[in-house]
Amino acid sequence: MTALRNFPKNWLLALAALVFLSFPQAQAKRPNMVVMLADDWGFSDVGLFGGEIQTPNLNQLAQNGMRFSNFHVSASCSPTRSMLLTGVDNHLNGVGNMRETIPQSHVGRTGYLSVLNQRVVTVSSLLQDSGYRTYAAGKWHVGKEPHNLPPARGFDRSLVMGDSGSDNWETGKLYLDLTDKVYWYDNGQEAKMPKEFYSSEFYITKTLEYLKADAKSDKPFFAYIAFQANHIPVQAPQSFIDKYKGRYDAGWDVLRNERRDKAIALGLVPAHSKMANLPSTHVAWNSLSPADKAYQARRMEVYAAMAEAMDFHIGRLIAHLKETGEFDQTVFMFLSDNGAEASDPYALAVGRWWLDQHYNRDFDRLGSKGTFSIIGPNWASAATSPLSTYKFFAGEGGIRVPLIISGVPNMAKDSKARVHQSLTHVNDIVPTLLDLAKVQHPGTTYKGQTIYPLTGHSLLPVISGAAKRVRGPDEVLGYELSGNKALFKGDYKLLSNLAPVGDGQWHLYNIVQDPGETQDLQQALPELFQTLQADYAKWSKANGVLDMPKAYDPIEQVIVNSLVFVYWPRYQWHLIGFLAALVFSLLWFWRRKSQVIA
Repeated sequence: MTALRNFPKNWLLALAALVFLSFPQAQAKRPNMVVMLADDWGFSDVGLFGGEIQTPNLNQLAQNGMRFSNFHVSASCSPTRSMLLTGVDNHLNGVGNMRETIPQSHVGRTGYLSVLNQRVVTVSSLLQDSGYRTYAAGKWHVGKEPHNLPPARGFDRSLVMGDSGSDNWETGKLYLDLTDKVYWYDNGQEAKMPKEFYSSEFYITKTLEYLKADAKSDKPFFAYIAFQANHIPVQAPQSFIDKYKGRYDAGWDVLRNERRDKAIALGLVPAHSKMANLPSTHVAWNSLSPADKAYQARRMEVYAAMAEAMDFHIGRLIAHLKETGEFDQTVFMFLSDNGAEASDPYALAVGRWWLDQHYNRDFDRLGSKGTFSIIGPNWASAATSPLSTYKFFAGEGGIRVPLIISGVPNMAKDSKARVHQSLTHVNDIVPTLLDLAKVQHPGTTYKGQTIYPLTGHSLLPVISGAAKRVRGPDEVLGYELSGNKALFKGDYKLLSNLAPVGDGQWHLYNIVQDPGETQDLQQALPELFQTLQADYAKWSKANGVLDMPKAYDPIEQVIVNSLVFVYWPRYQWHLIGFLAALVFSLLWFWRRKSQVIA
């Protein structure tokens, strides 16, 4: 003790500080993180991305954070979700295509399992390992195998719907005949669901339950909330629908221009941005009859209501975090999984037959329980305005979506409410989350298993103002899904879309100056055009992209896959029994005939 008293005071203070800093709890608390994934929202659906839909809570997050106007995802559900959770290209992580649209010749091949493979680790697993509480609520769609359900992928608590979609009012109701039932999982086990709910409300309520159950924990939390809004069927509470009565009576052509002009005013696209060329399937609003105009306007009213209802329930989460003092310690990320949905299941006889057995589409009931509504390609073109195409296709409208990041600690004041315009990608989300949590990705090995390394970049340098671009001018970013493909390099994009919106040939655009992809530059920049094609070939080979079968048609493929994955397992024994009875009958008839002749 005497020796300790004689020890220099300054040395004692330094030693105490060193010991204090060596403990994790002594360090600055890591932020909570909330990732909110919308389903099928167009680029300009959010108010501060050019939309007229009332999204006050998302707008406030955008005002206090940063908007990314050149952010890209996959053109469909599960491939985006697979990258959002792993930070690895979907062809490497196992979801090279969706179960609904994959060619039968690709099924089960490397990279084309349609679910996550064992060569990736999720961000939730890494955050869980580092001491985060981890929660998931909503649409899962990356695999229903035990090793792919949320508990095995790093979530402490979870309530998820396993497939591509379901009804938003009735938990046991399919939205199309694509599976044998709606699969719900509560912490990895089959869930006991209430008969009725409203999906956006339910997912936020479940997240709040998790937060309240662990309120005494001193660990930070990571919450992944994957909404069904605005996936078909488009449904919403009547109180929200009533707000939009008459708002869309001017039609989709007017709305496209309104949104383009607002996006320009907000600095999301250049002032000289031309409106994207319309696909051949487009119908002029003024060519419709008064009755058709009224029905189509009501469809968009329901769509807007569904989006606002989701924003409303996000507000409940924000309010809770403010009440508990956690809001200022929470980083929010909001994005959509792809562009607006243009498909019309009623356009196919088999789809119309099934829907007519299970849903109603009367004008006065649209949006309510038991009804099925869509917006179709014309409103979808307005939802993605001023961009080209929509969900399933590789035009900017299919793969460029809103991204909002808010609440980043020590964000520069001049970064708030700012728009970042360099190329960013869904694979950048995992590196950003890990950067925020001060967690290092394991690289190529995780718990003795060989895994793929990250393919994206942290967005924190551009958020903090330390960098102006996320990618260098020569970095290549490739894309492919169901034969629609693209390659990004600097400000340029090489693009090929299949019918009915494309011709299957390569085209070249400057998507910074021309986000609507209106001016093909292949003749003006022939060397770049050839270079990018060579770059795509290299990227495609490195990522194991398979060539699509000739004459591939995604709509026909959905029908074929329904027969193989749904109807054959469901009716195989009936068919086998019928064939057996038929053979027996023929044999019996033949024997009787032989006896008569004898």
